[in-house]
Amino acid sequence: MTNRHAEKIDRNEFLKSLGLKGAALFAVYCTGATLSSCQNENSVTPNPTGELLKLDLTTTAASALKNVGGYIRQNNVVLAKVSATEYVAVTQTCSHEGRQEIVYMNSQFYCTAHGAAFSKTGAGLNSNGRSGIKVFQVSISGNILTVTNN
Repeated sequence: MTNRHAEKIDRNEFLKSLGLKGAALFAVYCTGATLSSCQNENSVTPNPTGELLKLDLTTTAASALKNVGGYIRQNNVVLAKVSATEYVAVTQTCSHEGRQEIVYMNSQFYCTAHGAAFSKTGAGLNSNGRSGIKVFQVSISGNILTVTNN
């Protein structure tokens, strides 16, 4: 009887076992990563009212949003203050490889894993961000900011 349990190896080791080296390994790895990437919004789950995030802007939890350029990451949402009167909320999951690494810096959303960059409308700004990211609806009533899936 043969052992049917295959040993797990990572992508680099698999490609090396095929005899691919150097630039060929890099090209295959990058192409494979691009082909296998997809935008996954499954980790963003609205409550029964459709809200992804509800935040009182006067609380300590919202203190990072007092200044333009400040942002918070909560409930798989990145919420940034992009101007004196405008907030933008996007998914925390990057469309490049599905990692939850999105932050807001230098007036754009940015994935710290591979450098994908996105505008405040969710459009990709470079090759790693070309698929764009999901932007959510933001509304404010008094001091309460609400993020919903549009």
